[in-house]
Amino acid sequence: MVIAADSPEVFGLLRNRLAVGGGVAIIPCDTIYGIVGTVPGSEDRIRRIKGRGEDKPFLQLVAGVDWVTRLATAPVPSTLEKHWPGPLTVILPALGGGTVALRVPDSLFLRELLTAVDRPLYSTSVNRAGQAPLWQIADIVEGFEDVVDLVVDAGDLPGSVPSTIVDATCSPLRIVRQGALALPPDDLL
Repeated sequence: MVIAADSPEVFGLLRNRLAVGGGVAIIPCDTIYGIVGTVPGSEDRIRRIKGRGEDKPFLQLVAGVDWVTRLATAPVPSTLEKHWPGPLTVILPALGGGTVALRVPDSLFLRELLTAVDRPLYSTSVNRAGQAPLWQIADIVEGFEDVVDLVVDAGDLPGSVPSTIVDATCSPLRIVRQGALALPPDDLL
């Protein structure tokens, strides 16, 4: 199903498909279109959709910095926290071991959706593993409409750049992927 981003029904449909139905949707995510689903229940399905192995984790969208304690054993460094909400993903030590990559989206709509769902959302670019992210809605609908529950159409997003990813488990902090946010060097110390 494809629905316009400005439709009055979009919020309720997304909330129900994600929270109640455990579904997977494609939505505009501040930076680029993303395939999203609730943590942890949608992970296997998103991996199958993308054709992605288990060795590469998905980032998780959270409603605010206060959600970090639900998922990580360390806080977001203050030099990075000041960039939230925004196009910055921060890798932290995860509860239970390993790491978790978190981002507070700039979109108020997404933060309200996260609050309504009351769970983080996996978010990954709309593409098959190894291919470039799609930004033209016609290509997204053609390639993915049949394998997701909902596509939110916000039109084409040319020139979109994914979030910057910073590993905060090391010192100094390390940029894993340079994206939409150019960090001042002092923010990595």
